[in-house]
Amino acid sequence: MDVNAAVAAAAAIAGACTGVIATLAFRWSERDQARPTRSSMRPDINAVLPPGVDTVLSVLRSSAVVLDEGDAVVKASSAAYALGLVRGGKLAVEPMLHMARDTRRDGEIRQVELDLPRRGTGRGEALAVSARVAPLGSRLVLLLVEDLTEARRIEAVRRDFVANVSHELKTPVGAISLLSEAVMDAADDPEAVSRFAGRMQIEATRLINLVQELIDLSRVQNDELLEDAEPVRVDTLVAEAMDRCRHTASAKQITMAAGGTSDLFVWGHRGQLAAALGNLVENAVNYSPARTRVGIAARKVAAPGGDMIEIAVTDQGIGIPEKDRERIFERFYRVDPARSRATGGTGLGLAIVKHVAASHGGEVSVWSSEGQGSTFTLRLPEAAAPSHHASSAAPAAPAPGHPTPA
Repeated sequence: MDVNAAVAAAAAIAGACTGVIATLAFRWSERDQARPTRSSMRPDINAVLPPGVDTVLSVLRSSAVVLDEGDAVVKASSAAYALGLVRGGKLAVEPMLHMARDTRRDGEIRQVELDLPRRGTGRGEALAVSARVAPLGSRLVLLLVEDLTEARRIEAVRRDFVANVSHELKTPVGAISLLSEAVMDAADDPEAVSRFAGRMQIEATRLINLVQELIDLSRVQNDELLEDAEPVRVDTLVAEAMDRCRHTASAKQITMAAGGTSDLFVWGHRGQLAAALGNLVENAVNYSPARTRVGIAARKVAAPGGDMIEIAVTDQGIGIPEKDRERIFERFYRVDPARSRATGGTGLGLAIVKHVAASHGGEVSVWSSEGQGSTFTLRLPEAAAPSHHASSAAPAAPAPGHPTPA
């Protein structure tokens, strides 16, 4: 009997323990289900969302947050987490929280633009957003946040571009105006008239070049890949670039030499590629001291997405300071403004090169050392040689290893 009693007692204790464990497990499961998630912050409250709201919020481009009467997050989109609006199941931006409370109180729709600190950076970069708060039913408040950072950046670039264009155009136009007055005042002095007229031609040429480069830039600045690309012979591009700068190089006794691998082809628009390479060679000649050398070399390199053609332009010029290398491809940016104007530069040449490279599925990079020179490298996708190129291609540049004196 004692043994049976002991067994019964043990069974009773085991049953009680099992019941306790089951109760704890059930409550733990309930608490786990109530824990916030990114897709649905509080499933037990999701039922109060008006029909169809959940679907609408899932397709909105804006960051969406729904708050209940206690300021708890009922639902938040993944974009809201990415922007750092929601943390720990709470709305983390205090001004937006105050807006939500005011809207809940009086039912008014509110909108404000804010600058928020960007998460994960220690440089104080701001995130520009537009926040709009509206009542959602009788208990909930909807917050929609639009990221305006990129739009503001584009607007700033546009304003800077307009200001720079105005400034650059004003210089030659003003000079032509003054010189024309000088010509009128010196009508009885043929020598002075000739001198002023020559200066007017220089300013007019600068103005024409600036307008033409603005037109070229407007055509390529969208960086969209070309739809009418065709194989373009690299040797032809190199020869055209060298011919474009031959007079200036000859005046400075600069030797231009072509080298590398011959008979290569790239995909693209011949006119745009010729302008881009011509700008690189022209810069190399303009910024090189007299009696130095400028080299242009092409080669094929392997790349993950397919072979690329690298065209490198190397000079022995003044070089580019390290602090300026990241900005030299910006429109109108000049390392040495005085020298650029002396050489007739507009500050748009390298910007055109960058956009041409991008629209052709390539890129442009620079290596430079002050006092030793620079190397600009244009990388473009390789194209197969057309079957008829041998008879119809333009004359090639000089063979590798045979320099061409300017």
